[in-house]
Amino acid sequence: MAEYEWQRVAREIEQEIASGRIPRGGALPGIVRMAEQYGVADRTVRRALQDLRDRGLIETLPHKGSFVVGQP
Repeated sequence: MAEYEWQRVAREIEQEIASGRIPRGGALPGIVRMAEQYGVADRTVRRALQDLRDRGLIETLPHKGSFVVGQP
């Protein structure tokens, strides 16, 4: 089954969290940097981050960034 780009990005970030590459409390890169890293538009990264927030894996603080709060 094909997946949307935002789902791929969310899955890859989730794998980085699960592997410990981004530890609990660790900050994710900024949206622009992640868009470049994953080769997608910034709104795609925003949608992926929303999915991760909805599942309780990250939290985003205004003007601070997104941080890991849970494990997959």
